[in-house]
This record gives sequence, structure tokens and C-alpha cells, in this order.
Amino acid sequence: QVQLVESGGGLVQPGGSLRLSCAASGSIFSINAMAWYRQAPGKQRELVARITSGGSTNYADSVKGRFTISRDNAKNTVYLQTNSLKPEDTAVYYCHGYIRELDHKEYSYWGQGTQVTVSS
Repeated sequence: QVQLVESGGGLVQPGGSLRLSCAASGSIFSINAMAWYRQAPGKQRELVARITSGGSTNYADSVKGRFTISRDNAKNTVYLQTNSLKPEDTAVYYCHGYIRELDHKEYSYWGQGTQVTVSS
């Protein structure tokens, strides 16, 4: 079993920044692609940013130039640096990962989510 634990959410004023972290732990052999999603009240969950095991990234158009996804493979951790935050960025942010466990099978995991609220 693997656990993904997010941290770093909170309340921030428009134009502010937050750094979200997602740490994976458990029976990990390797971690493949990881991503951040978000879900605002009354809306569907949407992809925010994704990073492959090789470090290639892609972003939703709404966050390009403001958010940066990165990973530290030694720490089994993925980060989301969020800058120039807007009220419309308010949502629960979820970490997702495709993780190969010690049985060499790949599984899909979600974190529990961390709330980001952008408000003055």
C-alpha cells in the first residue's frame, strides 16, 4: 500500500503564493507520472499540472506562467508552486500518482486533498 499526503494549502490574498507538497510513502518501487488536480465547489475535478518520471511537464491553460510543478525523486515528493493566485484558483487541490509497488505492478493513487482559498 502507498499513501499520498498533501500539505501547504491555506488562505492567501489575491496575488499571493503557496507551495503545495505531496509526499508518497509505503511499498514504493518507483514513481511514474504525478499530477495535481483541483476541484472547486459545484465543478468537476480538473487537471492542473502533470510531470512525468523524466521531468516533462504540462499545464492547464488557466495556470500557465503562474504555477510550476516539480518533483524530488529522492524524497518521493512532488511540489506545486502557485504564484499570482486569483480567487478563481480557490479549490481543493489533490495529488495523483501512478506508482509501481514492490510487486512491480502499477497502481493509481490519490491524496486526501488540501484546501486553497484565495480571498481578500
